[in-house]
Amino acid sequence: MTDSNRSVYTNKVLPEETGDLEKCGSDSVDSKDEAAEDESDFPSGVALWSILGPVTIAYFLVFLDMCVVSTATPAITERFNSLVDVGWYGGAYQLGSSALQPLTGKIYSHFNIKWSFLAFFFLFELGSAICGAAVSSPMFIVGRAIAGAGSSGIGNGAMTIISVILPRRKQAQFLGMNMGIGQLGIALGPILGGAFTQNITWRWCFYINLPIGGALAILLFLFKIPEPTTKLAPRQVLSTAIKSLDLPGFMLVSPAAVMFLLALQYGGTMHPWNSPVVIGLLVGAAVTFILFLVWEYQQGDGAMVPFAMIRKRTVWSAAGNLFFLLGAILVAEYYLAIYFQIVLNNSPIMSGVHMLPATLGLVLFTMLSGMMTEILGYYLPWNLGGSAMTAIGYGLMSMIKPTTSSSKWLGYQVLYGVGSGAMTSAPYIAIQNLVPPPQIPIAMAIIIFCQNMGGAVFLIAANSVFTNGLRKELQKHIGEIGVNPDVLLSTGLSSIRSFVLGDKLTAALKCYTTAISHVMYLGIGVSVATFVFGWGLGWVDIRKVKQLQAIKGNPASTAPNTKEGMDSTEESTIA
Repeated sequence: MTDSNRSVYTNKVLPEETGDLEKCGSDSVDSKDEAAEDESDFPSGVALWSILGPVTIAYFLVFLDMCVVSTATPAITERFNSLVDVGWYGGAYQLGSSALQPLTGKIYSHFNIKWSFLAFFFLFELGSAICGAAVSSPMFIVGRAIAGAGSSGIGNGAMTIISVILPRRKQAQFLGMNMGIGQLGIALGPILGGAFTQNITWRWCFYINLPIGGALAILLFLFKIPEPTTKLAPRQVLSTAIKSLDLPGFMLVSPAAVMFLLALQYGGTMHPWNSPVVIGLLVGAAVTFILFLVWEYQQGDGAMVPFAMIRKRTVWSAAGNLFFLLGAILVAEYYLAIYFQIVLNNSPIMSGVHMLPATLGLVLFTMLSGMMTEILGYYLPWNLGGSAMTAIGYGLMSMIKPTTSSSKWLGYQVLYGVGSGAMTSAPYIAIQNLVPPPQIPIAMAIIIFCQNMGGAVFLIAANSVFTNGLRKELQKHIGEIGVNPDVLLSTGLSSIRSFVLGDKLTAALKCYTTAISHVMYLGIGVSVATFVFGWGLGWVDIRKVKQLQAIKGNPASTAPNTKEGMDSTEESTIA
């Protein structure tokens, strides 16, 4: 298959306005809109799996790197005498990822998909190497930021590659598999981090990415990834980079994201929420973001975030759904670990083992929902049913006490994990069935950016809810515990058994579980919000293959299906 042939196929458009595809919450199509995709146009056999395999494992390494640091952090802080830097070990990764995320869509739209993915993956590997070789805490933090910047393009690249190497009717199944295997890193991260730290060295938490990554890069290097449209030479793109990549937009949204996340990092920890530093960061983020929106509106279809695209119900619903969805997944993951390690006194490895019902449910049902969506055709029931089940799971987990039997907390985790997995892939499937392949990188950059910001916001919110709730409970029961709450909070979570024993310890642990319950209430709210936004994804049968229109600010300019019309459409989708 030649790139030009593929371009003709994917850019074939209808003269109707794009909005007609989204009437009344349904994307059903008439027979004139249906088109059979010729599967011979797509890679198959060894070529297909030599692309899908490395892309999926790269996605897995990103999730592994995100979670492996949790159980390695105590050893890292001991090595560098850097307890005050703990917040930056996760925050630097988050900042690096969020700052570069909006630009990834433009990069994949204008540059070769394979080389763009390999460039992001190299950046991720470089960050891992720096972390493993770090001789100081600042060096480690810089490595985490670089790895985060690399990870920003791996998720978008994985979705983009799946959209161009598979026919649309098969994308749901492989998208579920990709995300499921990728999220296995969430399950294995804490366990592997604890195992490496206890038995070898924490440095192998990061070195492990290097040999695996090298093998993946070689496989991707050997096989061609088809391009959905003809692209300009890199030199031509770079010569007009300010306009083609919307660099002014990037220079506005990136600082806005960084200032907002820094305010969340600092607020209530390093500085009070009403301090000039936090207020200044929040105001700076708001002003810069407003300027970004004004700039993007003026750029029209050439914007990094085209307004014509975010006005689509499916796009803003997917963005809102993912904003809350990642929070719904991560909040319980973090605070179940606290319950197991602090309340039940598990080791880091055993806490990871006890969380397997939730994480394996997440992984398995992410895959299953994708496969069943391909068979049954509809993704909306999985998203709505999964978010409802997740809310119920959070409700049950809010009742956990120090004396709760293992059969109960295992069952609660299964409900939460299955629900989280079932709802995960629907927003991505909805986007891939709304926009043509040339526009998928832009759409994915929008929704993944919202997903990452949501994860950051709700982890910070959960930390605030937990800390304030714990302080209040400890103060309320200070007579039973006999220790000042400030002493317990300032010494770290794992030190409680060094200060209180016997009945006093029992009373203190009840305070911890009450604070964890408050966090689970937040999880209920986040899950319900996911359910609400899920309705906007639309009742769509993906088995009906339809010709996708480019989403443009001026649909009337779309020409009929002629060579000239396709050329103009191609220019629009590249812009």
